[in-house]
Formats: sequence, C-alpha cells, structure tokens
Amino acid sequence: MTTRILPAVGDPDAARAVAALTGRLPEAEPAAPVPDSTTLLDTLARLAAQSIDDLPEVVLVHERVGPLPALELVREIALRFPAVGVVLLSSDAGPAVFSAAMDSGARGLIGIPLAYEELAARVQAAAQWSVGVRRHLGRGPDVPAGPGGRVVTVSGAKGGVGTTFTAVQFALAAAASGRRTALVDMDLQAGDVGSYLDVRFGRSVVDLAGIQDISPRVLQDAVYEDRTGLALLLAPAEGERGEEVDERAARHILGALRSRYELVVVDCGTQVTGANAAAVETADVAVLVTTPDVVAVRAAKRLVRMWERLQVRKPEDTAMVVNRWSKHTEIQPALIEKITKTRATRTPVPAAFKELQAVVDAGRVQDLDNRSTVKQALWALAGELGLLTAPDATAPGAALAVRGPGPVARLRRGREG
Repeated sequence: MTTRILPAVGDPDAARAVAALTGRLPEAEPAAPVPDSTTLLDTLARLAAQSIDDLPEVVLVHERVGPLPALELVREIALRFPAVGVVLLSSDAGPAVFSAAMDSGARGLIGIPLAYEELAARVQAAAQWSVGVRRHLGRGPDVPAGPGGRVVTVSGAKGGVGTTFTAVQFALAAAASGRRTALVDMDLQAGDVGSYLDVRFGRSVVDLAGIQDISPRVLQDAVYEDRTGLALLLAPAEGERGEEVDERAARHILGALRSRYELVVVDCGTQVTGANAAAVETADVAVLVTTPDVVAVRAAKRLVRMWERLQVRKPEDTAMVVNRWSKHTEIQPALIEKITKTRATRTPVPAAFKELQAVVDAGRVQDLDNRSTVKQALWALAGELGLLTAPDATAPGAALAVRGPGPVARLRRGREG
C-alpha cells in the first residue's frame, strides 16, 4: 500500500530535513512540504471536495508551522478531516506534550531531531489507522465526507436590524431543502433564537465551553432537536454566563458542529466578543445585516472596519444584506456597498413588518406564511449565498481560512503596542 504524506513545516531547513527523511520511507509518496497552516487546510479542503480518497493518509505537523499553533492545527484537522492521520513533530516529546497531542486528535508524536526508525513506525501506524477509518466511513450513512459542513455567520450592524430573524430564516430554508442544519445562538448575553421559535431548553452553548473532547453523545445532549428539523444550540438563560464561552471554546464548538452537520448557521448578534469574532473569522460565509438608514449604515461601516483592524474579516469577504428595503429609500444597496466596501447581495429584503408581526409576537416565526414577501426574499437570499446546496470547493470562501492568532489576542497586542 502506498502511503501519501503531506508535511506542514514553516522553517525551510526543517522542511528540507523532513522531505529528505520521508523520501526514504518505503512505499511512501511524500508531497512537497506546505509552509503554513492556511495552505495546509486549504489543500486538504480542495482534495476532500474531490473525494475522501484523494486525501493523504498522513499529515505531519511541525511544531513551528504557524500561524495557527501546532496543537490547534492538529485539532482542526482531526475535526474537519477525520480520515487523515495527524502526526505531530515536536522538540519536546515528553508526557505532557504527548498527552496534549493525543487530546487534540494526533495519531502520534515524533521527537525532533527526527530519527528514521521512529518516523517510519509512526507514519505506518497513522496510515493503517487512516485506512481503517476510511473503510468505516465508506459504510457509515451518517458521517459527512470531506471537510465537513459549512459555517455561516449572521451579524447585525446594530440592534433591531433583523439579525436573529434573518439567521432563523436562513436555517429554516436550509433545513427545508433537505440539509442537516444546526442553528447556534452566539449572541451570548442577549440571544433570542429560542424565543423566536418558542423553544425552552435547559442546555446551552455554555455547557460545551469547558469540554475538551466534544463527542457526538455530548453534543447531542446539548443540542435541542426542534420539530422544524433544526438542531438548536441556544444562548445561556443567564447572560453573565456567556463569558464562559471564549474564543478557543467557540472554535472548538463550531468545529464539532461542522463535523456533524452539513450547515451551521450562527447568530452572532451585534456585539463583538472573542467568541463571535472567532466564529466570523472561521466562517465560510459571513453575512452582515443592516437597514437602509444613516445610523445603521454608519454602524455597519464601523463594524467591518473593526473586523478588518482585528484581521477577523476583510470587507470584500463580507456579504451585506439590506433589510427593510424600499425602492423609495434614499440609501440604496449600491451606496451601502460603496460606503462599507462589502459585497451587497442581489436580493434586498422588503420592508413589510405587518407580515411578520403576528408570528414574531407569538414567538413562532417558523409559521410565517409562504406568501410573505419577506420570507420569499430571505429564502431566495439563502439560495444566493449557497446555503441550500453543497458548496463548490473552488469558489471563494469555500475553504476555511485560518488567519493566525485570534482576534482577542490581536486586539490585546494592539493595545500593548
């Protein structure tokens, strides 16, 4: 059996050493080392989109690959590409690092400097494990192939622009199209997804915050399976507990959901926290909702500028949804696009609150009439954004972008500077 190996090594000298040793392994087909975590994840996503069989059996992650820390990169690969055996290369091969690597999903740890015999043994073991997993995945009806599901975030320029309503309708449209969909309330202090769908549930996203290994059973206990077909992960009833969900926990939780659902819709609210900034940063599609008025457009501009300063999201990578639009409105989508430098969607959402008032007041927005112009626009938007069909892996944003240290760390560094 030929073992395909993809090394990820940032240091050129270390990359040459790894390439030389892997080239000597019997029945091995090593690829050229990739220089960083972003390139590695993009490469794996592209291969997985073609076929699970196109993925390498083994990925070697060097401790100094960057910009994502090595253990976080190992965890990301294990969550998104469960059929790949990851081996960590570290100058510290002690029990603490070994335990941390195993907890992150690695299939082995090799000390630096590399020894040929140890490298051959660990690569062979990881390759055998990978082959066994692929054989199992080939029979498993419920396990998503490839890089996992897509994450779509919905943020609001300010309060009252329709952020939660938009997120709920996107999720309902995706579920109605047959996609296994999770809806996450990441508005941790004031989330209202449960109120919009008339759901009361004792568990919330906070219950997953301190768990290192979110197994399918643990995830199932925290998620509410609604009769609409949505899997709901709600915000905590006590808003002060939202602080327990930090940036790292948010990434971990979304990674677990991504591995179980075809689409994960995240309501990020209007406040910028470490958790929802991490969600926006890792999202395949980031949506920003505004209304066509001066106050909301200014707020949208401030938010996209903040995302850009924190390296969370570039404005041109953000889809702008204009809610409560009218052809008589002075501020039109084209002007909002020019002011914010975002990409305005082709489908504006009309101003028709009377259609919504009864279902919103009753807390049952899932009962909104199909003839509603607002519902028709939002469901058309879901189609425009690619939420109703499997993504094209070659399209912009199809692969998860990893941009290095998280937004909170970058904000702190900026203040220190």
